[in-house]
Amino acid sequence: MLLKIRSQRQNVKVVRSQRMGPKHLLLVLLSSLGLWLGYKQLQSYFIQPEAIFVLGGHADRERFAAKLAKQYPNLPIWVSSGSPEGYVTKIFAKAGVKSDRLHLNYQAKDTVTNFTTLVNELKSQGVDSIYLVTSDTHMTRARIIGEIIFGTNGIILKPVGVHSHTSPEPLEKLLRDTGRSLLWLVTGKTGETLLHK
Repeated sequence: MLLKIRSQRQNVKVVRSQRMGPKHLLLVLLSSLGLWLGYKQLQSYFIQPEAIFVLGGHADRERFAAKLAKQYPNLPIWVSSGSPEGYVTKIFAKAGVKSDRLHLNYQAKDTVTNFTTLVNELKSQGVDSIYLVTSDTHMTRARIIGEIIFGTNGIILKPVGVHSHTSPEPLEKLLRDTGRSLLWLVTGKTGETLLHK
């Protein structure tokens, strides 16, 4: 008995990997950013927040938050560096909100520190989602900062914009504070001392 062995030569194609050019890299980054923002928007649509978080700076935000607190009588309210304490408590009392729900914090000096000074307190209270209350013209910057600082700590944001008659914020502020938020993630420092010198 003879055994015949036939060898077949397989054609092997060598494919060289192509480097991703700047245009491709930008497309991938923008697509990733778009998917992430879409996911965060969808996520905020389905959650029921566990607290109200007000960025101080305008009494209109506090008045709006008092009305929102009336609609959600079981949610605690945190106001970060808002109006003077006596004034804020009057706004909420006038709306019929019990003072034991109100948490006032005056450590923040700007929008980034609004988030960094309270993230640990909210987490220690077991808060996983918040209504983010600020002016509509301030919301884009506040939301990006919030997603970086609160989002990376497991706190989901549901933005609620308060109508404002001010101009939209400049892109430079958004870029600066996005950078400061990322700096905080890496170092625990906000770079706020650079702004206030």
